[in-house]
Amino acid sequence: MSVIREQDAVAHQLHGATFNSFVAPSSGSSELCAWRLEVAAGTTGVPHRVNREEVLLVLSGELTATVDGAGTQVRSGDVVFVPAGASFALDNTSGAPATAWVTTTVGLEATLADGSSISPPWVR
Repeated sequence: MSVIREQDAVAHQLHGATFNSFVAPSSGSSELCAWRLEVAAGTTGVPHRVNREEVLLVLSGELTATVDGAGTQVRSGDVVFVPAGASFALDNTSGAPATAWVTTTVGLEATLADGSSISPPWVR
């Protein structure tokens, strides 16, 4: 059994959020990626289109998830499913930080509104 301790997660910063990578090819996974996302209070997310499905389980706080233009408030215990090819943004307009557990498959890439592409380090 493989166990990744919290202190061994690799933290990455992007667009005002922290992505704590637990599972990725760099940690031995060949199919799945998983990370804890920390979104500071007052953070406006960057809209992007994903090429893989993503699932977000809100662990704490409150976020606004916008999938293909439809925004909704999500709280601790709620799950957001982002289909492959969907446009997605995550905002924290509250006065408190929020966290979510995110899973996807290896090969996730995001395309920003300007057409640029990101292959995040926490999925490699």
